[in-house]
Amino acid sequence: MKRLSARPVLLWLLGLALCAGVALRAHYTADMSAFLPRSPTPAQQLLVDQLTEGVLSRLLLVGIEGSTPTGRAELSRGLAKHLEDGGLFLSVRNGDAAILARDRELLFANRYLLSPTVRPERFTPEGLHAAISESIDLLASPIGLMLKGLLGRDPTGELVELIGSLDTSGSPASENGVWVSRDGERAILMLQTRAAGSDTDAQALAITQIRSAFANLASKAGQPEARMVVSGAAVFAVNSRTAIESEAVRLTTLGTTAVIALLLLIYRSFTAVLLGLLPVASGALAGIAAVALGFGTVHGLTIGFGTTLIGEAVDYSIYYFVQSDEEEEGGWMKRFWPTIRLGVLTSIFGFASLLFSGFPGLAQLGLYSIAGLVTAAMVTRFVLPHLRPAKLRIHDIAPIGRALAGFWAWLSRLRLIVPILGLAAVLVLVANRDHVWSSSLSGLSPVSAADQALDQSLRADLGAPNLRYLVVLKAGSREDALERAEFVGERLRGLVADGVLAGFESPARFLPSTATQQARRNALPERDALARNLETALVGLPLRPDRLNAFLDDVDQARTQALLTPESLRGSTLALAVDSLLLERPQGWTVLIPLRTPDGDAPFQAARVEAALNGTEALFVDIFGESNNLYRTYLDEAILLSLAGILAIVVLMGVVLREPMRLVRVMVPVVTAELIVMAGLVATGHALTLLHLVGMLLIVAVGTNYALFFNQAEQNPGDDPRTLASLLLANLATVIGFGILALSPVPVLQAIGITVGPGAVLTLVLSAMLAHRAPR
Repeated sequence: MKRLSARPVLLWLLGLALCAGVALRAHYTADMSAFLPRSPTPAQQLLVDQLTEGVLSRLLLVGIEGSTPTGRAELSRGLAKHLEDGGLFLSVRNGDAAILARDRELLFANRYLLSPTVRPERFTPEGLHAAISESIDLLASPIGLMLKGLLGRDPTGELVELIGSLDTSGSPASENGVWVSRDGERAILMLQTRAAGSDTDAQALAITQIRSAFANLASKAGQPEARMVVSGAAVFAVNSRTAIESEAVRLTTLGTTAVIALLLLIYRSFTAVLLGLLPVASGALAGIAAVALGFGTVHGLTIGFGTTLIGEAVDYSIYYFVQSDEEEEGGWMKRFWPTIRLGVLTSIFGFASLLFSGFPGLAQLGLYSIAGLVTAAMVTRFVLPHLRPAKLRIHDIAPIGRALAGFWAWLSRLRLIVPILGLAAVLVLVANRDHVWSSSLSGLSPVSAADQALDQSLRADLGAPNLRYLVVLKAGSREDALERAEFVGERLRGLVADGVLAGFESPARFLPSTATQQARRNALPERDALARNLETALVGLPLRPDRLNAFLDDVDQARTQALLTPESLRGSTLALAVDSLLLERPQGWTVLIPLRTPDGDAPFQAARVEAALNGTEALFVDIFGESNNLYRTYLDEAILLSLAGILAIVVLMGVVLREPMRLVRVMVPVVTAELIVMAGLVATGHALTLLHLVGMLLIVAVGTNYALFFNQAEQNPGDDPRTLASLLLANLATVIGFGILALSPVPVLQAIGITVGPGAVLTLVLSAMLAHRAPR
């Protein structure tokens, strides 16, 4: 009769309680900020800021489809009004004519403070003559109708100058007083949330409010055929979190169910199945608790990664139940536990390399794997023997092992194929060396092709800003930031004149520095002096001085008008432009100056921009290029760490095995399997990503167990049918766990599945081919 030892079981239960308490109190997230660097460069920090708090992370694009043009316009205005009153949005723009009219009034009332042409020479007789002549010439242009009504108050064309400096090339079309798509089949709105892009909960609330408000409006307006689409970085983040969370639950459920079904089929004992899952559950819980304690936040991908633990951690209990029975349980501990222990150590060495990553997400995966596998192995070794009932018997699967013995013996005669397969894999990788690894972050994106297409369509219709090229400035105060933006703007205007740039945006355009506003106000002459200069300037022009009395009044009033402040712009779309480009940070103020590139296929002259910025302390950033540089840095670091982990495993094996040929027979199957898997993925059009690399580490963790069992010094697996059967059963459990991941629509989970599933099968087969056959 088995005597139950209370101490190991009590310690295990106490550990489970503590881990459960930590897991319940942990903070869980699914945003990709966990996969951003801990210590970024200045350019990388800008990229991180844009991804988490920048204007693009707060921007939502809304399209209203179906119904009639008039009906869509009514829904657009109603939705804009509801969202403006809701308090979750900084700005709601839909091209409403009333809002645009308020913007024009604001520009017109402050034109002398905003126009860069306002200088003392502008109001001399010569300057007035040239400016008024240009305005009269514009009367014959398409905008002449608007200018005709303004000529008496703005003969020098300051409002035209301001409007001309705006980027209207990508402005959306307008119909029924609201923005519409190019084909007129969709009304469009552009929203900016108050919450930062990194606050996924708040973004989800904002998106829910949009959908709810539209549904109510469409119902009240009797337009059931109307439908709404929403896109933007926040939508991607919310959808990705939902997908990852749902996939984690779904895959864990499917994986657990499949493995339970397999174990029931083999064991024919519910008790054995239940006991066999205890190490898995304990490992998953310990992994989550370790990550929560180590990082403070648990990423959704880390939880999804727990599905993979089912496929490997259950191997330990399979080895225990299949390879031992009541009579020789102590013999199992002596014969097989050292092999399993060494396999666990190789897993620790492999995943420990990820702990040194500068990217928290990768380090989380490493810590989770180590804590989970070590816990599962320890529960198998020290807890299961005390929980196993004395009368427990499982179905005898030795016949399966005996049936496999002949196949294993046949495989061992094919060992010469192993180097051939390895060489062929190397040739495939060399032939495709420029396409082995993905060069961008797109391979990690969980955003579907349909969602990306919708986003591109809405952006094209709306003319949303392209923030690929940015000039970034840092300053200690808002005033200093605006002055620096004006200084850099002068440099950039030279590039616009040379055709290097098509234009640029700057917060100083709508909120000039105090010094600049005062200088422009001081450039305005007194009324009597302006009247004399104006009378001289109008000689030879078809315009009488008495028609410009309103102009004299406006200039005289502007000489004493209050300077513009951020509060002056509130309630206008100009405030959105300033708030988007002038950012207050804990370390000071940041100015973003987006650059517009010329049309055509000519390459952008980034070197000219960098040369123009010399001595300004401004940073030129290519957001797209920097994101790829960040990914390449991430990838290079992960590859080096993985190689370091594999080297550590080789050293560990060499120290423990102390037999060079045995070390070769253990490591060659694992390395060859990884080469074959990589070559197979590349040959089928898969560019490898970081998660494929994590899968490679899992192949090492799983495969070394198989190779070690096939190369035990004391006994060959072929001489023990139960050992051979346990390896097959463990391999099936691993393939099931990872095979389910391969079916996931989430690319990062799918990458692990299609890597580890084939790799596990290959390492088992190749290990059998190279196994040492000791003489009988």
